[in-house]
Amino acid sequence: MNVLIKVIVTALAEIELAFKGELTMTEKMEDLMTAIYMNRVPALWSKYGFVSTRTLASWLDNLKQRLDQLNLWKDDPVTTPKCTFLNRLFNPESFLTAIQQIYSREKEQELNRLTIQTDVLKKLYWEADLPACKEGAYVFGFQVEGARWDAAIGQLEESRPKKQFSVVPVVNCRA
Repeated sequence: MNVLIKVIVTALAEIELAFKGELTMTEKMEDLMTAIYMNRVPALWSKYGFVSTRTLASWLDNLKQRLDQLNLWKDDPVTTPKCTFLNRLFNPESFLTAIQQIYSREKEQELNRLTIQTDVLKKLYWEADLPACKEGAYVFGFQVEGARWDAAIGQLEESRPKKQFSVVPVVNCRA
């Protein structure tokens, strides 16, 4: 994340200097400006960033949300967050592996024999005042494509017409 932020800031600073006439405009800078104008994530940023099909505006908003989540952890590393946005992590598999490692250490179980069990709660993140998670971690950010999560009956159902994606409520992931 630090490398990505440095690349973004450096590239934009170079463009600003080029506009002032202090640097010569290069083809790389023109490509960057074209991508920004077309609301696409510049190739240089994608190289250091995360895989995404978002537009630039949406990508930058998601980047800010990712930074906010990381800063919350950095500012208070002892406190476990009530809910982790899994889709805001660069490598969500490592977070799930960490859940297994903690369980393995506490219960003296072999790590390679553990799996992740998921229990979907009935609350969406923004409407939930979640209690502290007793085992594992609460995660949010799953979406299903071509189906929908029916919270009333607690299972996947046919998608609604013209709705390609559906948000899954908070999920308790535990080993």
